[in-house]
Amino acid sequence: MKILIAVDGSDISTRAVKFAIKLAGKLAEPPSITLAAVDPPLFPGAGRKLGAEAVRLYHDENFERMLQPGRRLLERAGLAVTERNVIGEIAPTLLELASKGRHQLIVMGSHGRGAVKELVLGSVSSKVLAQTTVPVTIVR
Repeated sequence: MKILIAVDGSDISTRAVKFAIKLAGKLAEPPSITLAAVDPPLFPGAGRKLGAEAVRLYHDENFERMLQPGRRLLERAGLAVTERNVIGEIAPTLLELASKGRHQLIVMGSHGRGAVKELVLGSVSSKVLAQTTVPVTIVR
């Protein structure tokens, strides 16, 4: 089984990783796990003012913050993991990673901010659920 775990460094994404570890323990064969961290691009003007090197360092630091908790848990569980870090809009990028990687399950956390805030802000998990053909497990 190929599992894509979306992480953002939050406690909720850590719970998603823990869920995937429990699931892996119930499978006959260890799954192929991909940790995916997606960092939104900076506004174009900000990127130009900071310079390419500063923007690269900014994203590298964000990716490390997002991936490190999940990486540590998966290593402790003895599970091999592939990491993907991509700069882009979060939901469409996760959908593309799942499709191109032929993942059979997406595991992700939901911050559960409520219906009103989701209408205004949009929810990554809601967008992924609405647009994917891959089964999704939302962890809270």
